[in-house]
Amino acid sequence: MTKLLTSDQVERYARDGFVHPVAVLSRDEVRELRRELEDWEHTRGAPIDFPEKSKSYLLFDWADQLVHHPQVLDAVEDLIGPDILVYHSTLFLEEAHSGAFVRWHQDSTYFYLEPHLHVTAWVALSAASVLSGCMRALPGSHRWGAFAHDDKPGPMNMIRRGQGISGRFDGEAGTLMPVAAGEMSLHHTDLVHASGANDSGDRRIGYAISYIPAHVRPAGAVRPHALCVRGRDHGHFVPERRLRSALSAEDRQQHREALAAFRALQDAGFSLAASATGAP
Repeated sequence: MTKLLTSDQVERYARDGFVHPVAVLSRDEVRELRRELEDWEHTRGAPIDFPEKSKSYLLFDWADQLVHHPQVLDAVEDLIGPDILVYHSTLFLEEAHSGAFVRWHQDSTYFYLEPHLHVTAWVALSAASVLSGCMRALPGSHRWGAFAHDDKPGPMNMIRRGQGISGRFDGEAGTLMPVAAGEMSLHHTDLVHASGANDSGDRRIGYAISYIPAHVRPAGAVRPHALCVRGRDHGHFVPERRLRSALSAEDRQQHREALAAFRALQDAGFSLAASATGAP
């Protein structure tokens, strides 16, 4: 018996590696969460950027509410079970009429987790339409194995390191995954996916939350941090503490430590991969 998803949606996720759209937020919730984010940006005098874009749930009330949202967690539980951790999160914010993009990639390549059961909930705080460059995916690619990735950072690449798969899927259109504000998509960690330019008149705001079942273990050289949001923590990660007071010194320190561990894991993994392939 599922909690939120239908049996057909669960089957589609298993077959295709993704499911969308899934309604999770009311109009009032979307309006309030977006307002909180944009009020902070206004106070700051600039759009949100790194490091606050990463693991935002350790800094902001709006992000803390999203990773703990019952509707989101019910859908995730339908896919990975009742013991759920947040491993990472990234706010993907693309301004109106922007050419920013995300290359074809698999999340699992840079997350260093075993087994590959991580699911990303991409929650829309504004419409992610075809015009605004919504996510697109290659159905069934989560069952094709791991592909070689390289790093091509650049000012228009929305992933900081620029991770992606070169050559293999160039020219592929993929299946478009539009979602309205308040809806989300769910995709498997091995799914090959990308996103394009925002040609609409509104910002495209999506909060990508990486959930894992608590029995998953880190596979890299560094022990990363994770937050238990439902059920029982199995003790494989450095435990994060839930946000106490947005942007407090205490919570900023926890955010710095958690993000430093995540980046160290990626750097160590990248160095090992480069050594194995003879790359400089």
